[in-house]
Amino acid sequence: MLQHPNFNPIAFEIGPFTVAWYGIMYLLAFLIGWWLAKYRAAKPGSGWQPDEIGDIVFYIVVGVIVGGKLGSALFYQTEQLLSDPLSALNPMRGGMSFHGGFIGVLVAFWLYGRTTKRSFFQVADFIAPAFPIGLGAGRLGNFINGELYGRVTDVPWGMVFPAGGPEPRHPNPIYQMIGEGVILFCLVWWFSSKPRPRMAVSGFFTLCYGIYRFLVEFVREPDAHLGFIAMDWLTMGQLLSLPMIIIGAALMFFAYKNQKV
Repeated sequence: MLQHPNFNPIAFEIGPFTVAWYGIMYLLAFLIGWWLAKYRAAKPGSGWQPDEIGDIVFYIVVGVIVGGKLGSALFYQTEQLLSDPLSALNPMRGGMSFHGGFIGVLVAFWLYGRTTKRSFFQVADFIAPAFPIGLGAGRLGNFINGELYGRVTDVPWGMVFPAGGPEPRHPNPIYQMIGEGVILFCLVWWFSSKPRPRMAVSGFFTLCYGIYRFLVEFVREPDAHLGFIAMDWLTMGQLLSLPMIIIGAALMFFAYKNQKV
């Protein structure tokens, strides 16, 4: 049985301002994603220029934050949103939803595509290989905060989390950091390293993430205020991942059916 290190979620303080490790993880994710996108843009035939990447990163940052906050309020804090909208939508309030952030990023792709006369999937296919880096960094931030822990378990690597009671639990943030961050990054980067039909890279990322997130929810502790959504096993994360699986599979089907690069 392992013990969570119980990190201080605050990295450092400067006067009245506090800087949290979670925020540093997001900053690190955006910087690494920026570098990876510039690397892809510099390749011959990419159709992109390295100096364009700063603009698309700005769109993505706004999309992640706005979408993540709105998604957290809509999907996981519905009652509070209805009773006290200003509190639920407060940007300083904790809580970020991946699925909300994902929708925010899709809107950012569309807006940036309109600005640069590119199609939505030209933008999405280009950025998707760098996206798992942000997921992995975010899950590391969750682990530092001691949150999103898994269900009670008797596996040898079970971990006691400060907020999870005395029983060992699945170290779910580590599972998701490895699966959504490292493994998904390797898979999507490899898949995108060869010419693929338009929409295929976006579909591959969406399908792989949806499948992994659906499966890992079986060991992740459901949100206390939501519990299981249906059938005593379906969680909100799984419910939101099902459309991703369907859409990802459909994108890949139509991509290879049309074969438009």
